[in-house]
Order: sequence, then C-alpha cells, then structure tokens
Amino acid sequence: MRRTLITIVFISLVSATAATASWARSTDTQLGLVGYAVPREALGEIIKTWQKTPDGSGVDVTQSYGASGDQARAVANGLPADIVQLSTGLDVDYLVEKGLVDKNWDKQSSKGIVTTSLVVFAVRPGNPKKIKTWNDLVKPGVEVITANPFTSGAAKWNILAAYGAQRKLGKTDKQGRAYAQSLFRNVVVQAKSGRDATNAFLSGKGDVLLTYENEALLSRKNGQDIQFTIPKQSMLIEAPIAVLKTSKNRDKANQFIRFTKSDTAQRIWAEWGFRPVSKKIYREYRAKFPARPTVFRISDPIFGGWAVANRKWFDPKGSIMVDIEKSIGGPTG
Repeated sequence: MRRTLITIVFISLVSATAATASWARSTDTQLGLVGYAVPREALGEIIKTWQKTPDGSGVDVTQSYGASGDQARAVANGLPADIVQLSTGLDVDYLVEKGLVDKNWDKQSSKGIVTTSLVVFAVRPGNPKKIKTWNDLVKPGVEVITANPFTSGAAKWNILAAYGAQRKLGKTDKQGRAYAQSLFRNVVVQAKSGRDATNAFLSGKGDVLLTYENEALLSRKNGQDIQFTIPKQSMLIEAPIAVLKTSKNRDKANQFIRFTKSDTAQRIWAEWGFRPVSKKIYREYRAKFPARPTVFRISDPIFGGWAVANRKWFDPKGSIMVDIEKSIGGPTG
C-alpha cells in the first residue's frame, strides 16, 4: 500500500511548558502533527479513527503538543505543516499575515471552527469558597489559577471572558478593565499553557481554576475528582482549523478537516468534552452541555474581533495586560 506523507499541526490558545512530542516511526514515512496541549487525547482518537477510513488509510501521523503561541511561531519559522488547528482565530490570522494560510480560511464550513467550549470555574471538592459568580473570584483570600496570556490562548479566552462578563452585567469599559486588574491580584499561578494550569490546580495549588469546560470534563474522564461551575455569563471558545498554503498534500489535508467535522468525529469531540459545531450532534449531547443565559463571542462589539482585542489587551509592546502584569509583578511577554 502506498503511504502518504502529511504533516499536521494543531495549535491552541490552549499549551504545554515546552512542546512535548510523541514520535511514532514506521519503515515508510514519518508524519507530524504539532498541537496545543488541550485537545491531545481527542485528536489522538480522531486520527486513529480517520486512519481506518479510505481517506485516512496509509497516512501515518506523529504528534507534538505545546503552548499555542510557541507552536504558531514555530510554524511561521519553518516547522513543516499541512494543517493548523489553533485555539484562536488570532493565531490563524497570524499565519495569514505570514503568507502561510489563505485569508479566506474562515469561509469554509462552520466558519472554519471545528469545536467550541465555554470558560468555566473548576473548584475544590465541596466548593469550600462558594465560588459561583465572577464576583466571587475577586474576593479577598481566593487564589486563582490561569495560564499566561502571552503564551497561551486559553489565558486570552479567560481574560476576555472575565471582561466580557462585566460588560454584559452592565459595567463600563473602565469598570471591566478594573475588574480584570482585581482578578489578577488574586492570581497565584500563571502557567505557560492551559494544560499546565490544570496540572497546577490538580497538584493542589489555588482555590479555583479558570479553564475550558472541556478541560474540566477531561479531568473527570480521567478519574480526577474535579468539580466545576459554568457562570451565567461566559464566553464561547471557538477553535479554528485550516490548511496551510504550503502543503504538498492539500487534498489529503482537506479530507482530514472534513472528517473532523463529520458526525463520527464530532461525537468523538463530544465524548472528550468539546461542544460539537454540528447542530445534529450537539442535540444528541445536549444534557452534557447545558445552555447558559449569556454567552458571548469574540465577534461581539465589546471586543471588535481578535485583531482589535489582541492589540488592546495582549500586545507585549503595550496593552491592558502588560499594565496589569507590571502592577502585580507578573510576566509581560
């Protein structure tokens, strides 16, 4: 059987302290998948399932996972890839600017999004600090864990969710910024990736973890006694997927992307805690993914899209988070 060489790179606002790789070797080909840390388990199962289909038969895939920002820069600096799945559209647009991804990547099915999730609060058993609302996170004595917004997409989602919740509660832009600063005064760990933040929380640090709903569900699936609450105001995390223009296997790469949005793959995503983009599959898992009164997107006018939000909040040369981090002695890049 003739085997196809295809390098697949997955990146997310969700990442690891350093890119960790699991390299599988065959006598014929070595294929690469580089990803953000959070969807590692789900992707592993999806790849194996795809390899059993006519399209995926003969395609070997190696996998590497790390912090989203680090992985995006690695691709821009020459790391071979055919597909990128990132935690934010911002990272895809970064590769568009580098000439590596088509500017119309978000015109594909489901606007280029392969899964969604919500920002949630993971808490200690019994929720001893009674954490249910965003206001609870800024109370004295509450220790918060999140990721570093200058390396992790997960952290960016968390921060924008915190700000957006305040705006949806009727607060002004100034009050929303002030809330973000109060929140980070309570942050005791800023991990490099979303997965590292989860591991820090599971090791006993902090009272509450700002994380993805799917990350909390994965911890439960793995037997961890983790409880979480979904605030009434939360942000929809949208994870995009796109083919690189430099891919020599674009047809095969597009076949894989189509598979990630198929009923089969969407059920796998759901089993691993990701909200399906397929309305049909979402209805099947409705009980697992409860609705909340107020769910907002990065496209909401209060953010203005990723390009505007990133400049305002996360530009390492000067932004709201740079000022906040300086005020608390945290990382600024």
